[in-house]
Amino acid sequence: MTKIALMGAGGKMGVRLSTNLKGSRFDVDHVEVSEAGLARLKAEVGVDAVEQGQAISGADVIVMATPDRLIGEISHQIIDQVRPGAAMVVLDAAAPHAGEMPKRDDVTYFVTHPCHPPIFNDEIDMDARRDFFGGVKAKQHIVCALMQGPDEDYAKCEEVAKTIYAPVMRSHRCTVEQIAILEPALSETVGATLALALREATDEAVKRGVPEQAAHDFMLGHLNIELAIAFGVFPGGQFSDGALHAIDQARPKIFKDDWLEAVFDPKAVLQSVKDICHPDKST
Repeated sequence: MTKIALMGAGGKMGVRLSTNLKGSRFDVDHVEVSEAGLARLKAEVGVDAVEQGQAISGADVIVMATPDRLIGEISHQIIDQVRPGAAMVVLDAAAPHAGEMPKRDDVTYFVTHPCHPPIFNDEIDMDARRDFFGGVKAKQHIVCALMQGPDEDYAKCEEVAKTIYAPVMRSHRCTVEQIAILEPALSETVGATLALALREATDEAVKRGVPEQAAHDFMLGHLNIELAIAFGVFPGGQFSDGALHAIDQARPKIFKDDWLEAVFDPKAVLQSVKDICHPDKST
């Protein structure tokens, strides 16, 4: 039986993972140092924490359910306790891509991250439809990367990833750099920023007299069809002539000509993950 040491088991993400690992084929040692985390782990998962050194030294896989900015620091603190041949699973590409992982050629480094439940899905159960984050009821896709280590370790770590993020549909094999392009560049720098811009625009419509519920219903309904057209989910769907004219007029007002290069340039992506790992040094 594969032995897992789950670091940060009592945190918000740690509890999600602890819950999904409970009852799986994996033997899990939960590691938590904060009093609040220990209480949450006991109350919500029904398990007690194990001493950190004991958990790490006996683990086949160490899962780092800790904040991005602490992954480098914690991994350097524990790396001497990690046995040769073990794997360390990191839940975001920021620290690995930023060069924060300690040098240990005999330890596998594996990166995985959830895509979160897709907007267009086949969920029928209401609880699944309201599981926006994923890993509870709603099905989601995931991305995975073997940063270093023997290729046979990929399948072992991917099985862990599919378990902690269950229920999983597709699992995409990527590189660490590709996952960093996906997040933060694509999903946060672009996606989250535009999501907030959409909310700001909707709030502006309300300020200008549109009833709030009408504005929300109109925007969210239009986003549904507009995203379906843009991503080819709606077969044969296309924007109206009026919409295409509005898009042509709006693009130069909203976007700079070089915005894609500014966001996705490798140096920009690298700087972004470094800022995530060291927010106090970001400019």
